Amino acid sequence: MAPRYKDGDVVLAFSGKWVSWAHTGAAYAAFLSALIVGCSIHYNKIVQNEWYGYPEEWFPSVSATIGDRYPERSFFMLFIAITSGPRFALVGLWYLLTARLNSSLPNAVAFMGLFRTLTCGGWTYITSTDNHDWHDILMISYLIATVPWTLGCIALSPNNFKAVKYRKYLAGAFFGTLVPLVYFFIQHKVHRVPGAYTTYAFFEWALILFDVAFDAVTAIDFDTFELIVRDRKGLSKGYVYKLPNSSQQVLKTIRENEKDKPIGQIFSQVFSWSSLFDAAADVYIGFVFWSMLTSLGLVVWFITDTDFPLWHMGISGYEAMIMATVSPFMLAIRSFRSLVLNDLRLFHLMSLVGLLAYLVVNPVVRLFMVGFGIWMSSLSWAATWCLEARQPAHLESKILAWTIGLLTSSVVKFANHTNNPIWPTSHSDNGGWNGLGFIIAVSAVLRSTRAPVLRSQQITQKRSNFQSLLPSLGIAGLFFGMHSLLSDSSTMILWSWEGYPVRGPISAPHGAWTIAAMGLGLLVGLFREDLASSWKFYGIGSVGAAILTEKTNWFGYYGGLVLAAYLMAVSIPLTSLASRQNPGTTFGFGFLLYNFMTLFHVWVVAYAFVPGGPMVREHTDWVMATTMILVGCGVFSVSSSSAAQTRRPATSPNVQKQRTYYLYILGLLQLLSISIAYLRFPTYDYTPYHKDDRIFTAGIWTIHFSLDNDMWSSEYRMRDIIKELELDVVGLLESDLQRIIMGNRDTTQFLAEDLGMYVDYGPGPNKHTWGAALLSKFPIVNSTHHLLPSPVGELAPAIHATLDIYGELVDVFVFHSGQEEDPEDRRLQSEYLADLMGSTSRPAILLSYLVTKPLEGNYNTYVSERSGMHDIDPSDWDRWCEYILYKGLRRTGYARVSRSTITDTELQVGKFKVGEKPAEAEKIRDKMIEESQVPEGMRFPALFRGEGVRGHAYHVFDEPRYFA
Repeated sequence: MAPRYKDGDVVLAFSGKWVSWAHTGAAYAAFLSALIVGCSIHYNKIVQNEWYGYPEEWFPSVSATIGDRYPERSFFMLFIAITSGPRFALVGLWYLLTARLNSSLPNAVAFMGLFRTLTCGGWTYITSTDNHDWHDILMISYLIATVPWTLGCIALSPNNFKAVKYRKYLAGAFFGTLVPLVYFFIQHKVHRVPGAYTTYAFFEWALILFDVAFDAVTAIDFDTFELIVRDRKGLSKGYVYKLPNSSQQVLKTIRENEKDKPIGQIFSQVFSWSSLFDAAADVYIGFVFWSMLTSLGLVVWFITDTDFPLWHMGISGYEAMIMATVSPFMLAIRSFRSLVLNDLRLFHLMSLVGLLAYLVVNPVVRLFMVGFGIWMSSLSWAATWCLEARQPAHLESKILAWTIGLLTSSVVKFANHTNNPIWPTSHSDNGGWNGLGFIIAVSAVLRSTRAPVLRSQQITQKRSNFQSLLPSLGIAGLFFGMHSLLSDSSTMILWSWEGYPVRGPISAPHGAWTIAAMGLGLLVGLFREDLASSWKFYGIGSVGAAILTEKTNWFGYYGGLVLAAYLMAVSIPLTSLASRQNPGTTFGFGFLLYNFMTLFHVWVVAYAFVPGGPMVREHTDWVMATTMILVGCGVFSVSSSSAAQTRRPATSPNVQKQRTYYLYILGLLQLLSISIAYLRFPTYDYTPYHKDDRIFTAGIWTIHFSLDNDMWSSEYRMRDIIKELELDVVGLLESDLQRIIMGNRDTTQFLAEDLGMYVDYGPGPNKHTWGAALLSKFPIVNSTHHLLPSPVGELAPAIHATLDIYGELVDVFVFHSGQEEDPEDRRLQSEYLADLMGSTSRPAILLSYLVTKPLEGNYNTYVSERSGMHDIDPSDWDRWCEYILYKGLRRTGYARVSRSTITDTELQVGKFKVGEKPAEAEKIRDKMIEESQVPEGMRFPALFRGEGVRGHAYHVFDEPRYFA
């Protein structure tokens, strides 16, 4: 007979471990039943993917198995619905087991457990066919929530060696499986390797098994619980039992002492929303600083000519505005330092003027507003670090806010295709969130500076300028390295890019790897400051810098990841030491050296336009070496400074409390970057505009670094005209924006993803050109990058790509010739390119910037028997720069489209038909016909006739030209 309590009979009593086993059994039954039924009924269909089927692919993926086909989908949904009950119970029991007073971690873990359960139901019952976007959002939310759930469960595990061991093994297996999972997915999706999806499927199924098994370990812990069902009224026995005035609690929470784990020490603090908002406010101010700083190069670079930006290509005088960062020099004046330190709120608020620059139309005024904002922000941050120099926990928080602010800027740019929505080049029509960004910034400053601070006289230390010299050198190298390489997650990826087939990382999704390396480095600097400031770690960072500079593809990028982690790690000890020195010398002189490094970094590619430029021509290696030498000076100052021994113990409760909330933010940013990487993963399912007619439209455009003539970012306007002109292939010139002076941007990412096109960035930023890029609706089978002979002037980049156009291989050349001032360069380049074009027997087109007149000079080298190329329209005499040449294709149309205010160069486009060679006789080949004789699908869009749209119209001929 069941035991009897005074307030009712026990109808059922069972061990809590059966909740875990019920969850495990139902979950496995859901997936395995679908697998068995699917393989039995629809085997050939569920192993088929977009590239291959059986026998190349012979094992189905999870998504194909549980997808839309009946009845396997029904089996899965039935058992997964049954799983939900034990799943909610499992989360509840885990919370009861681990809940402790004065600890916020159990609450957070329980919330993640509930969130995972709900999102699991979401992606289960909303398939990709029902709603692809919501299926992906819910799926990635589930995977992201798994990270804190797994780590939280390990941190909260009771003292049970067996359970802890299993959790660590299974968690390691789960996260370890993600690496080959992503690798084989890329092999399938990008490289189209036969059988890669089958291998990927095995790892995908392993992930499911490990995920469910991890939760099954709770059976060991839940054995301590007894779940009891009581009949309080006696209805189950046929009589009414009197309800007592009060009931007793049957289940009691099991309390056990926590093990001494670092993660437990961090997150076991009492959670405070106020402290979290304080940390978020500090980080946002850091984000604003980096946002304004990274925008300064854009607005300085733009203003060289009032009619056509960037046309002058020389020293304009506005470059002096980069010196806005040297404002900390003013802290050397004691009275002024006292003023700043005692009213930091005012100076931080004044710095926000830089965020309001977008309201001003005049580019010069906009530049000065940004410069003023950076002047005030640099001054305010240097003063903040100086102010907190004697409060180690507060100083560390401010340094964390500044460094996490950089990471936030990288995440925001990752989400916005390398643009920052609060830059002065943004507004509501091109993706800007300037107004909201300013409002949040004001709120953040008011919150961050609301607490009273120590008087400056109490904390100011007397340091000689000599003592501050080495730290200032370290600050210069650190600041430049962070800005030039880490302010965008794709910069180092493009350093290593070598073209197709893909042999290295791509900007999305691998930008998340850069962000992860930055976060890991920050943790090293935070928890192992001795290691971060050691010569051993400096050596590792230097090796990473050398590999990034000299190598390409994955190996080169791995060096970049090492360097990213090192710079973030060393930022904490270097900035901490610098804060204890004379602020005027340390930060003022350090930022001055940073400015010279910025010019050095520009001169290596702009050598043709600046005094003394040829001395540093193409010497990115010198820039990198100088950066690491400067950082090494800072490391020497830390290792020899007594300040290194005065740091507070890492286990100080006050320090742990300060760190907790910044780590929450850091973790959130990492999860966001993973989400962005997933959502931005290329689909590679692109369709040309006129597939049925076997026509493709190609264009060439010199985009002048994606800033329009009014200093607004022009990606959205470029996208619109490329889409409306129905361009299948387009070459973009002057497109390399991955430098400080151009904001470390990449226009091609936005255009490729929004238009659904493959992209080849061309020679990377470490190849010292102004850039050439190729966008294509057709797969890029192979591409090679060339630097053409340039003994005197700027380097001339070229791309030689082979496209699969309707099943036929077509070579496409994208080329930017040298400047008019260097005729010998242009002659050598014409010969090199003519030989390159002549080396292929395949059909080919050239999308180029040649700097020559039609039918004269070098034109006759490009259009010759040597190259085998024909001019798209030899009768078009009004050309100087842009040309389209072709061979082995039937050219059907040609048009010139006005630029509006996007740039100073028009867009030239041509239509070609695959499979039909041009006539040999020149008169027949160049015979023009009326548009009425051209089939509808082979015509240019009528949208651009007459006055056109938004300032774009057919011009010169006033209409397109068509050829027989």
